[in-house]
Amino acid sequence: MRAVAIGLTPLSREEVVAVAREGAPVELTTEALKAVTTARAHVDALAASERPVYGVSTGFGALAVKYIPDERRAALQRSLVRSHAAGAGPEVEREVVRALTLLRLRTLTTGHTGVRPTTVRAMADLLNAGIAPVVHEYGSLGCSGDLAPLSSIALALTGEGEVRDGHGRLRPAAEALADAGLEPIELGEKEGLALINGTDGMLGMLVLALADLRRLLDTADLTAAMSVESLLGTDRVFAEDLQQLRPHPGQAESARRMRRFLAGSEIVASHRGPDCTRVQDAYSLRCAPQVHGAARDTMAHAETVADRELAAVVDNPVVLADGRVESNGNFHGAPLAYVLDFLAIAVADVASMAERRTDRLLDVARSHGLPPFLADDPGVDSGHMIAHYTQASVVAELKRLAVPASVDSIPTSAMQEDHVSMGWAAARKLRRAIDGLTTVLAVELLTAARALDLRAPLAPAPATAAALAELRRHVPGPGPDRHLAPELAEAGELIRSGTALRAAETCGEES
Repeated sequence: MRAVAIGLTPLSREEVVAVAREGAPVELTTEALKAVTTARAHVDALAASERPVYGVSTGFGALAVKYIPDERRAALQRSLVRSHAAGAGPEVEREVVRALTLLRLRTLTTGHTGVRPTTVRAMADLLNAGIAPVVHEYGSLGCSGDLAPLSSIALALTGEGEVRDGHGRLRPAAEALADAGLEPIELGEKEGLALINGTDGMLGMLVLALADLRRLLDTADLTAAMSVESLLGTDRVFAEDLQQLRPHPGQAESARRMRRFLAGSEIVASHRGPDCTRVQDAYSLRCAPQVHGAARDTMAHAETVADRELAAVVDNPVVLADGRVESNGNFHGAPLAYVLDFLAIAVADVASMAERRTDRLLDVARSHGLPPFLADDPGVDSGHMIAHYTQASVVAELKRLAVPASVDSIPTSAMQEDHVSMGWAAARKLRRAIDGLTTVLAVELLTAARALDLRAPLAPAPATAAALAELRRHVPGPGPDRHLAPELAEAGELIRSGTALRAAETCGEES
């Protein structure tokens, strides 16, 4: 796999995903190492002076007024990392730990943090060895950076704490480093602070969420089209000239995709004539592009924020080009926290609309000729009745996860840190929300596919038929009740992997 270069230019979102999720290696550029060396010379000069400099020769946070003599500064950095690696709760996912490590490494290589070249090499080696320090769920307030999570990374670099090796085994850090041929580092002035004072966990989870959400919103257009088709809805409301009357780009994109997915459908054509008495479809069908499109536009804003943050240098204090070391507030996670919360709202609403379409497919009074709950023998069989219960329970959870974390500041550090972003919490709940949306769309996919089968002999559109055929490779068609949980899992994996979506997009035609 091609290595991702870590240098003076920002990483792309795609590069972050490649390293975090796909295990791509990293390599440090010559320009980055030169910048690191130059910045370190400034820190060394300040360390040798008698003037107190925050992070170099003073304590931290509310203890910043205490001067630390030269012989105690290594202990200062070591104590900082040990005391701040105070996370609790379950381990966070490996891909999050790798993203966290990568993004901190990129900031360290900008030449604005004052760490030594040996330190950035050690962090790159940690990534390339596949070693993932154990990072816990709780411990970050999203201000002064993701302190506890990043401290777990720094602790592992010094040979302390626990890690997961390349095979996923839980091991002492010193043992895993030794087996990988790596030496623990001893932190110099400012290095402990530079390693832990960033928004990298929030940003990494945002980047991963955006990659997942783009696929899920594309899939939501597909499952919505399948529901429109199987409920004998119309595609006329998705016409381009109608969408142009309200020029939101996300709406136009979702409508275009739904037109393409429905093009050539015998089912839609069967009720398009003048004898059709239905005037308007329900909102969950007719307004799908408006809701999915609003989510797309929200995602576009979040992508802009993520790209800006990928270009940022987040540390406190920072080393400037003229050698000054200045305190600042760039570690505050508000820009990330807001969009993480905003995305959770969009996810909940897209899921809520999908649940309404599923409910309509199962209700004999509103499904236009389909059997109750799509059951094979209603009464004996329950069909997808309880699959909808599962979907509804997830939607309820998504609405709870949509409550903003970023409005809930708790003052800490003896009121020195009197306003925090809670961006890490916003990111953690967004990850759960994305898992939930995957399940919700899996239920709609299963249910709409079953309904399309029941519309035979009328044929669905080529695109929706391709998605249906892909699903039928893993899940049988209509029949007596079966154990549904494995089928929901199969549908979820088809959505998570993008397999069902690719099948439909390959066959889709623009109307």
